[in-house]
Amino acid sequence: MSISWGYSPKKEKYIPLSDFPADKYLIIVRQAIENLGWKLSHVSESGIIAYTPLSFQSYSEEISVRIQSNFAVVKSECVGIQLLFNDYGKNEANLEKLFHEFEYVQYHLQEQWDEQVKTFHEYVALQDDEYFEKAPLAVKNKIKNVFYLFFPRKGYVVAPILLLLNIFLFIAWIVFIVAVPIYFGFKGLTQEVLTQKIIDAQLFGSLNRKLVLEGDYWRLISYQFLHASFRHLFFNMYAFVYLGLMIENKIGWKNFLLIYILSGICGGLNSIAFHENIYTIGASGAIMGLFGAMMALLINQFFEKVANKALLVSTVFILVIMLINGSISPMVDNACHLGGLISGFVITYILVFDHRWNLKKVSPTIKYAIIVVAFGAISYGTIALTPVYQHEEFAKLKAEFDKNMRAFDQVLWMRANYSKVEKEQYVYQNGIKPSKANLEVTKKMAQLKLNEHYTLDKNLKTALAQETYQAAELLLKDVRSNHQYRGQVSDKINNIIKMQVKFRDSLKKAN
Repeated sequence: MSISWGYSPKKEKYIPLSDFPADKYLIIVRQAIENLGWKLSHVSESGIIAYTPLSFQSYSEEISVRIQSNFAVVKSECVGIQLLFNDYGKNEANLEKLFHEFEYVQYHLQEQWDEQVKTFHEYVALQDDEYFEKAPLAVKNKIKNVFYLFFPRKGYVVAPILLLLNIFLFIAWIVFIVAVPIYFGFKGLTQEVLTQKIIDAQLFGSLNRKLVLEGDYWRLISYQFLHASFRHLFFNMYAFVYLGLMIENKIGWKNFLLIYILSGICGGLNSIAFHENIYTIGASGAIMGLFGAMMALLINQFFEKVANKALLVSTVFILVIMLINGSISPMVDNACHLGGLISGFVITYILVFDHRWNLKKVSPTIKYAIIVVAFGAISYGTIALTPVYQHEEFAKLKAEFDKNMRAFDQVLWMRANYSKVEKEQYVYQNGIKPSKANLEVTKKMAQLKLNEHYTLDKNLKTALAQETYQAAELLLKDVRSNHQYRGQVSDKINNIIKMQVKFRDSLKKAN
């Protein structure tokens, strides 16, 4: 059994009909398909389309027989996205089954031709002979090889443009991050500054809560067209092209572009709402939006009934795999995926809901108005309600606090042979001064907007700053009174040590 490889694994054979009537050939094929338990989707004078049942290996395959000139073009093609880019031999096996059953049916229908032909022609007279141009894989079938994926054609206009844009920007990004260290390397910058320039280049255009909420709203779009590696780009574009071939011809290029961009933005909004300080790039949020669009089309029965079922199974299967992978992989932003998926579904459902229910067609203007208002409300609500934490400012103050604490620790090492004046100066310099400075640091910390973890750290440092200042004052009082408060000082110092240990344990638990 041979295995088919490629973007859309399939097996196709041209059968010369010679003097064999085309209608009789289709009659035999139709009966053979029914005998095999495959589900007929379309029968006309042009040919037949059917779908195999669900299987573990390839979900479902489309079986088509199309009459062209004096040939019958018999094809088995995988419906959904194929893992490992192959059909596991299913298409070859399908054709073998069909040809074997064909011979059996042909033998048993020999004495019924006249009746079968009459019934066939009566049936196909009522069918859409142009259905092959509307079938789910119609646009996909026009892709003769991988190079066809990059050129616009009817029903596939904006998808190849977005594909090329993603590839171009990935290459441009690679050139950019390579050029930055070379360019700044000649500027004579310090290693620290040069390292920061390289990091800034690598994160350019990426999605981040703090950056977006501080005004870089353009990142909600730019992140959709950047990818971290060739592997990241390849798998995203593999799924994107499949969805482009299946969806764009159904909803039009304008709606396709609208869903892609808005789903990517909504995915980004959901990401910054859930993640405080990660950097996200990739088209997967927008692509999940297209998966949501596909689900909306399937629920609204945009495809023929049998084809609809096969596509629904394959789409759900891939979605489940992607969401599970996102939930277990620390490198995947599943919040972005879910935001894109839900928004893509809702947008598409608003655009097509009147198709299924045979309602009076709702004006496209009203539909777009609903989408714009809902999108605006969600965007404004997310940006307004998502807090902008000042963790970087807190980190700087924390470093200053720790520096003062290290200075305060020197008080414990004051020499006994110092004079009274030297001891007073020592306590002031290493006790009063740094501990008083930390009181000011904690006042600045209190003005910052922090998450729960950093708020706990701030509160602990505030308590510690007050305790150390009291200890420093008591120590100075002890020195001036010729050590009449030595016991109280010892208790205070021990309490500070216990507080530090307790605080470290509290922060570890919080982490």
